[in-house]
Amino acid sequence: MDTALVIGGTRFIGRHLVTDLLDDGYDVTLFNRGNHDNPFAETEGVDHFEGDRTNDTALERAAETVDPDIVVDCVAYKPHDVCAATEIFADVDGYVYISSGSAYASEEIPKREGETELCDCTSEQATDDSHDTYGPRKAGGDRAVFEAAERGVNAMSVRPCIVYGPHDYTQRLDFWLDRVNDYDRLLVPGDGQNIWHRAYVEDVASALRIVAERGEPGEVYNVGDRRLVTMDEMVGLIADTFDTSVELVHASDRELSTAGLSVDDYVLYRDYPHVLDTNKLASLGWDSTPVEEAMARTVDEHLESDRDGSEHDPGREKEERVLGVLETI
Repeated sequence: MDTALVIGGTRFIGRHLVTDLLDDGYDVTLFNRGNHDNPFAETEGVDHFEGDRTNDTALERAAETVDPDIVVDCVAYKPHDVCAATEIFADVDGYVYISSGSAYASEEIPKREGETELCDCTSEQATDDSHDTYGPRKAGGDRAVFEAAERGVNAMSVRPCIVYGPHDYTQRLDFWLDRVNDYDRLLVPGDGQNIWHRAYVEDVASALRIVAERGEPGEVYNVGDRRLVTMDEMVGLIADTFDTSVELVHASDRELSTAGLSVDDYVLYRDYPHVLDTNKLASLGWDSTPVEEAMARTVDEHLESDRDGSEHDPGREKEERVLGVLETI
């Protein structure tokens, strides 16, 4: 394998995937509409094929022109996208679809490939664009991979949990990075012990390549940090990386309600643990970056960016009111 086609590839996961593929000796072609800046526009070994991934004719032209050994599909959001791609790229050595931990329907600890129930996906959900149907649509894409493998297509699926790291346009972790950098007293929802499994983006990138190279057709592979941290541990890790200290003040829904807030107003908070079993992926020779190193790289890039996570801000003035109430208890 030496030629890779990345559907997407300029924003977050795909951006890191391209770097990983280049480092591993691949020639890479990006397939996208060109709506976002291309960080690889001047990079040797990276070509660009402009087209809309929902246009099957454009994908067919890319398949004929590039003749890739592997294809990684970063922007398949509906089951039809995966069905079409697995038909068009039926002869490649490896097609990898990026699914999601949200595809799991059952709250089990941990969630395991082939064991934990997947979301159902109705015909109406399969064509919907809302946030509520994201998990069902991703599960529908997984089923398209299973069906393609039964036809002899070398199709696999990778399910990441919450992804973080440099160039994260969602700014979910940026909110907490900015909070730790700006304040020495932080309001943390709940008791600080909640766990929402996260995956460092460079590890997701390497997982996609490794699955394309070594995965078994029709199989799904979870990806996430091998070491999980609670919310308190995450904030402490951020503080250590900034070489600062913060006081963590925990607040329940009842206490937050005094300022019109709730625990659900806080990004990366989840009441029930979300944990993925990553042993299957590790059996292919994959491993994750130590969380301290991953956070250091994330913080370095955050400081160079203009992201502050403000879109996730519940309101510092409201938080100050809650902190004041807690001081009187």
